[in-house]
Amino acid sequence: MCGIVAYVGPKDAAPILLEGLQRLEYRGYDSAGLVVSNKGLKLRKVKGRVADLAKVVPARFKGGLGIGHTRWATHGVPSDENAHPHLSADQRIAVVHNGIIENAAELRAKLVADGVEFASETDTEVLAHLIAHAVDENDSLEEAVRKTLKSIVGTYGIAVIDAERPGEVVVARNGSPIVLGIGEKEMFAASDVAALIRYTRQVVHLEDGELAVIKADGFHTFSSDARETAKEPLTVDWDAGHYDTGGYEHYLLKEISEQPETITRTMSGRLDERFHVAHLGGLNMDARETRSFRRVKIIGCGSAYYSGQIGAQLIEELARIPADAEPASEFRYRNPVVDPDTLYVAISQSGETYDTLAAVQELKRKGGRVIGIVNAVGSAIAREVDGGIYLHAGPEVSVASTKAFTSTAVAFALLALHLGRVRDLSPADGRRIVDGLRRLPGQIADILTQGDKIAELARKYAGHPSMMFVGRVRGYPVAREGAQKLKEISYVHAEAYPASELKHGPLALIGPEMPTVAIVPDDELLDKNLTTLGEIRTRGGQVLMVGHREPDAKLADDVIVIPKNEVELDPILLTIPLQLLAYHAAVALDRDVDKPRNLAKSVTVE
Repeated sequence: MCGIVAYVGPKDAAPILLEGLQRLEYRGYDSAGLVVSNKGLKLRKVKGRVADLAKVVPARFKGGLGIGHTRWATHGVPSDENAHPHLSADQRIAVVHNGIIENAAELRAKLVADGVEFASETDTEVLAHLIAHAVDENDSLEEAVRKTLKSIVGTYGIAVIDAERPGEVVVARNGSPIVLGIGEKEMFAASDVAALIRYTRQVVHLEDGELAVIKADGFHTFSSDARETAKEPLTVDWDAGHYDTGGYEHYLLKEISEQPETITRTMSGRLDERFHVAHLGGLNMDARETRSFRRVKIIGCGSAYYSGQIGAQLIEELARIPADAEPASEFRYRNPVVDPDTLYVAISQSGETYDTLAAVQELKRKGGRVIGIVNAVGSAIAREVDGGIYLHAGPEVSVASTKAFTSTAVAFALLALHLGRVRDLSPADGRRIVDGLRRLPGQIADILTQGDKIAELARKYAGHPSMMFVGRVRGYPVAREGAQKLKEISYVHAEAYPASELKHGPLALIGPEMPTVAIVPDDELLDKNLTTLGEIRTRGGQVLMVGHREPDAKLADDVIVIPKNEVELDPILLTIPLQLLAYHAAVALDRDVDKPRNLAKSVTVE
């Protein structure tokens, strides 16, 4: 969940590291630091943002090799001392680290008993001291790192430099991503391609248990047992422009506004107008194999899980296959029964979410057929699964997911259409869904024109200490995602419940100080949803309704009316106003919209 950048080449490393860290700040932003090698190691690190680090790095901070880090705390409070990089006691070895060393306390105790004095509370500092000890006994830094990692239990993405070997950086991966960037007589490494994209689009992804040595003239990779490995570079489609705000005040607003284009890219080349089906060649399954599945199980975390709930309903409605979604963080620990007749779908925008990756690996060990829905090409989950669907939504920089969420929901609509047309979905219904998908971009653009009205509503409701979100069946996962958005970026407490469950307990909370956001699509449950609004209003609760028509004035204080699509696809549209509501509430409350407290974009630790 932190950011790593490394550079070796003819240029000064510090400016490159600072820019890379700035692009990775969405992955962690409670402290930052860098070290360059030039007749010894020169270190600067601070509690705070990358901008704070830039202020303490002198103009003449020379050195053609360095490593940098932006942190999301797991061990030790945010402080100058706990910021990375960490140095060995003799100032020879510097380490940056993403992940968690589970046996750090045991290793630390042994080092302390040997007389080592620690300068921080972190688990990472253990690595610096262990590598420093090992490098004294080995001829190469890479061998010292490799041997040290054999004693480590846990997850890591690391970059290591040695003051006495100023021409190389050693990196390693186990559960936390490391990507190499190939330049002209220079090399890079990072935890995310975002840090590299200005300098190169040729990248190499390390696998778990793999290490690499990078030098200005190239790289070589090898396994934890010292076997050389062969790697083929990939070309990244994104460019530096994808990581600019594009004139918007925040990345989040830019990414909300991009959704007509991003879902168009998700659908591009995948809709067949002749047979009214979705072409998903990346699934790597023929029609016979596709028909053999009797159940679909979807796993993901956070917003990915909620999009999976939308996906499960789409699959059940269109393909008539039993489907359900579960948090990957729970699934991986409950010793699940893996059925050969079940298709498993793993969702992750980054493709590196550790809980989801671990669940995929457990499924593979037990013989499960797993496909992925991910945004990042070449990511760990994309490489691990048997097939899948790339979102092509472009990089999502703001911590709160928006365009990746709706692109994932569209990907599930494509998957449901594909499964349905192989089974019992009629050509007429196939045409209906294809036509509905085609209408989505224009309808989202229409909803976005209501931004000013939604901003006014957000200012009205943002002052309340808590809000309730409710919806039935298709509307329930939309309510869950809406509550998630509000709480994560505005810090307003929000709860989501099925509307039918209100009278089974949560109705006790309803009153003038607890507004309700009600998801009310114009579907077969409309009358029941309107009855729920009446129950809330008679108890003094304020109601903000999001739906397709104006209700009786007595049932809602405020209404956001959106275009109607096919009932199965309406949840995608109903999500958009809730994204805008959360965004404008956060702005009204003067929150750090793109970097909410305590959160980071890519969760690569448990």
